[in-house]
Amino acid sequence: MGGTGGGTGGRESGRDGRGVRAGLWRALPTDDADELTWLLFHQEDVLSLEQARRFLSPKAIRHRVATRRWRQVHRGIYVTHSGPLGPAQLRWIAVLAAGPAAVLGGLTAAQAWGLRRYETRVVHLLLPARHQARSLPSGVRVHRTTLLPEQDVLSVGQPRRTMPARSLVDAAQWAPSDAEARAVIAAGFQQRLVGGDDVHRVLDRMPRARRRKLIKVTASDAAGGAHSLAELDFLSLVRTAGLPEPSRQVVRHDAAGRRRYLDVWFEQWRVHVEIDGGQHLDPRTAWNDMQRQNDLWTTGDRVLRFPAWAVRNEPERVITQLRAALRYAGWPG
Repeated sequence: MGGTGGGTGGRESGRDGRGVRAGLWRALPTDDADELTWLLFHQEDVLSLEQARRFLSPKAIRHRVATRRWRQVHRGIYVTHSGPLGPAQLRWIAVLAAGPAAVLGGLTAAQAWGLRRYETRVVHLLLPARHQARSLPSGVRVHRTTLLPEQDVLSVGQPRRTMPARSLVDAAQWAPSDAEARAVIAAGFQQRLVGGDDVHRVLDRMPRARRRKLIKVTASDAAGGAHSLAELDFLSLVRTAGLPEPSRQVVRHDAAGRRRYLDVWFEQWRVHVEIDGGQHLDPRTAWNDMQRQNDLWTTGDRVLRFPAWAVRNEPERVITQLRAALRYAGWPG
């Protein structure tokens, strides 16, 4: 342990030797760094008053705050630099303020695992149902649970958080709409945070989960290859219209031998459907798509392309064209 005097003998502020601020790039402490320096490194320059008292006297702590080397961001919680607070620091502030029973959950935990395109400054915490709540910073949302088995928590991680599959299930439960719930599950598979039956195993342990059926169906479809929300919407249209069940994300090889992925493939009738998102507006991407489509057409396949907005907003026209293509290809209807 460090002494109770004023110095720590280490890099408190989270700067490296060139003055680069923590959160952008952080140098690994040297081998001779003291315990407080290592603690601040692992906790993104955030610590609680209880932790600080293990290394410093109350007078030394007050001096750091008074001289603005540290700043108090919540009752009993300090940040040891004066720069802006990033997502990692907000997560540490939340869990330290909530106490040792708290774990990061939902979208916050999923972001800590690497989920992209769902950035938010709201920090979601999961707490035992009977746990006494503490005063928490603004922007922290607490959720209660009676079901949090050991296999759903990464206890060795810093800070503690739910495992990827449980994080996605909770994010879907807490989402403001069914569409957003489906989107986050699809994104988890698309970005390879989860795979196979990871989500189903979590749902087996949560028989009363909100949106359980929707999450289960979405996970099944996503595991089968329909990773984007537009593809999931298209698959739902196909089933509602009574059309045959297609394969998704099937690997084919083009004329040059390169691997290509087909969004939707009705193999028996050789009908291929592409769902185009915004990336297809890029000229280079569009030309790659055209080459792939030409390779398919030259071998006799039928290729239909629909923009994602049409799948959502003009489903009748989409299904009408698809049904016609399948019938011309020999589907009896």
